[in-house]
Amino acid sequence: MNRITRQMTRAVNSFSDRVHDRVKRIIVETAEIIAGQAVATAPVDDGNLKSSIEVNYSHGGFRAKITVGASYAIYVEFGTGIYAENGNGRKTPWVYFDEKLGRYVFTRGMRAQPFFFPAVEAGARYFERKMNRR
Repeated sequence: MNRITRQMTRAVNSFSDRVHDRVKRIIVETAEIIAGQAVATAPVDDGNLKSSIEVNYSHGGFRAKITVGASYAIYVEFGTGIYAENGNGRKTPWVYFDEKLGRYVFTRGMRAQPFFFPAVEAGARYFERKMNRR
């Protein structure tokens, strides 16, 4: 291998490493923006919903997965009963026993309180803006 080939190989490898590092940094920043905004905008009752939001990284930092572990998160995000998005909820009222209140509660449902998908949309805008930057 001659000197010019070695220099070119080093330059290409250095460039590749810088690109990989930049992409991984943008992925981490995007994931943290999504998780942070989801935590900040999640409605608070007892804090369980907020504390169930996690970020896990894999594939050497090239993949981030943001999860919401609270089993009821989907109902908060999309609403329930007559208030469910796209009319997908129960159409008739119901009664349930609320442990916190210690009594039965009559309801027609709960309005959606989106916290996750707005955060994902903000993260997507950030990611696209950063990846398209020269």
